[in-house]
Amino acid sequence: MDKDVQQGFETLAIHAGQEPDPTTGAVVPPIYQVSTYKQDGIGGLRGGYEYSRSANPTRTALETCLAEIEGGTRGLAFASGLAAEDALLRTLCKPGDHVVIPNDAYGGTYRLFAKVAEPWGVAFDPVPLGDVAAVRAAVRPETRLIWVETPTNPLLGIADIATLAAIAHDAGALLVVDNTFASPYLQQPLALGADIVVHSTTKYIGGHSDVVGGALVVKDAELGERLTFHQNAMGAVAGPFDAWLTLRGIKTLAVRMDRHCTNAEAVVEMLTRHPAVRQILYPGLPDHPGHEVAAKQMKAFGGMVSFRMASEEEAVRVCERTELFTLGESLGGVESLIEHPGRMTHASAAGSPLEVPADLVRLSVGIEDVDDLLRDLTRALG
Repeated sequence: MDKDVQQGFETLAIHAGQEPDPTTGAVVPPIYQVSTYKQDGIGGLRGGYEYSRSANPTRTALETCLAEIEGGTRGLAFASGLAAEDALLRTLCKPGDHVVIPNDAYGGTYRLFAKVAEPWGVAFDPVPLGDVAAVRAAVRPETRLIWVETPTNPLLGIADIATLAAIAHDAGALLVVDNTFASPYLQQPLALGADIVVHSTTKYIGGHSDVVGGALVVKDAELGERLTFHQNAMGAVAGPFDAWLTLRGIKTLAVRMDRHCTNAEAVVEMLTRHPAVRQILYPGLPDHPGHEVAAKQMKAFGGMVSFRMASEEEAVRVCERTELFTLGESLGGVESLIEHPGRMTHASAAGSPLEVPADLVRLSVGIEDVDDLLRDLTRALG
């Protein structure tokens, strides 16, 4: 295969880091379920492997693929998305530093900042990242990171990655983009100026609700080396079977995302006509405040849809009445999920500036037959 030719996303997802096994010719990388490796003399490592916390061939295949599909120089796979976030914060921040985060960030990210990073001495400010003036005003001399989710979880807010990258770099800070909702197929933050991409690979990248994982992908090679040191030193790495499952999921990411997006658009169209729905939050709608930015920086608008009912009681009732949409946390799997963020994924933000509306329902629209999904939601809405 000509390495000088720029390959398409679908090709990279299937082949990057995944050459046939040199011993057997197996076309899928093996699961190297091993903790240690024979050395050819002291310090004589075969392929650089000595202990699987430091490196494992299955994890290397995944990390190589992640870097390629995000357009980065180094990918790192972790045991969870929050493990990846924690390693990033402890590598790049120290007591006295400051971070700007979205004012509607994922509840687990908010908990990490409020309950772990802040007691350690890292200050943070939640800011509406769609308001460029507010972001500029929040940046301090000690700001080290501007932390972006776009789209956000669960309010589907949109941030202009290129603009925020310029603000961060002017301040001597780095731009971190949580690309979990969009996936690398729909959005390429590094190409837009971001320095680091974060993923919960549990979600769209894994895609089958059978593995928990996280990832970082970086543009700068030296930063990649620093993060790799901390990945090894802190130890929350992806195990070989988890890495193998995640790599398997990546192979179908493009075709799955196409279907997620098509189904979500049909669901949104139905919700716009339903009298019980008070508001729909979806960046594909022309009246969404971030629609133009999303159209510019995303290939399509994703498979996540949130909407508001007339009351908390009605929102809970809808969540409890669906049958095909499974009531459950997480997102990005082939099956459709429904949840009440205020009582479920974002309960940790209750009482904080990031508390989500009590009447909010969040959908992760799967890849089932769209007519079946529409019937299920219509019946649940009454």
